[in-house]
Amino acid sequence: MHYDPIKKSLGDVFNRTPWLRRLFYHLLDLLLLRTWHVHRELRAWSKGRTQEQLTILDAGSGYGQYTYWLAGQSPKWEILAVDVKEEQVADSNRFFREIGRVNAQFAVQDLVLYQQPNTFDLALSVDVMEHILEDVEVFKNIHASLKDGGMLLISTPSDQGGSDVHSDGETSFIEEHVRDGYNIHEIQQKLRTAGFERIEAQYSYGEPGQISWRLSMKYPIQLLGASKWFFLLLPFYYLVTFPFCLLLNWLDASTKHESGTGLIVKAWK
Repeated sequence: MHYDPIKKSLGDVFNRTPWLRRLFYHLLDLLLLRTWHVHRELRAWSKGRTQEQLTILDAGSGYGQYTYWLAGQSPKWEILAVDVKEEQVADSNRFFREIGRVNAQFAVQDLVLYQQPNTFDLALSVDVMEHILEDVEVFKNIHASLKDGGMLLISTPSDQGGSDVHSDGETSFIEEHVRDGYNIHEIQQKLRTAGFERIEAQYSYGEPGQISWRLSMKYPIQLLGASKWFFLLLPFYYLVTFPFCLLLNWLDASTKHESGTGLIVKAWK
């Protein structure tokens, strides 16, 4: 399935006014389980630091929803959000100017090449590394770009069914992925190779999260891929499924998992 064109279509619908884009961000925060896990880790990292002058890298910013959330936590934080898609970067800069979020800036950069030595207190990489073949090079660049004591936070699919791949004969639900998911030990070893010494990794998307993901993301995207007429039915679909997805997301984010289709990884320089 070509996931990016569907994401772009959804983005175009919600990008017509700043109010709609804000609504889009809030809906993503509620529906996307990875956001629940990422926000939990960001809250832990930021506790007691909202009055500090901190510099943050959103490495692979996509729609910009994580930059939006971070920029709203403290006006003293400066966020640089980078992505390879020029149109998306220009669009995000325009939106952030419109709403007055002056502590965030978007730029076109290739993470395989981008390095800004000893600059950032935090680097964020949410559902990015599964799209990049040269992952160790990216980890090395981020390690070099962090200040001493700086942290990298990663959300990415695991090899326990990430990208909805459960056996060797299956292909990824999202064709744009270059890998179906990371082995939890593999990604830690790659981070050590890049220079990180302290690393913590845990599974996300356990049983509750996998059900929620199918209801909130997989089935709607499959239907949108089959026919754009489903856009008209989408609000009614979520009216029924939304409460269940919220409960399942809360359960997943509140529970430790022995296995899961996602990984949350923290690494310190």
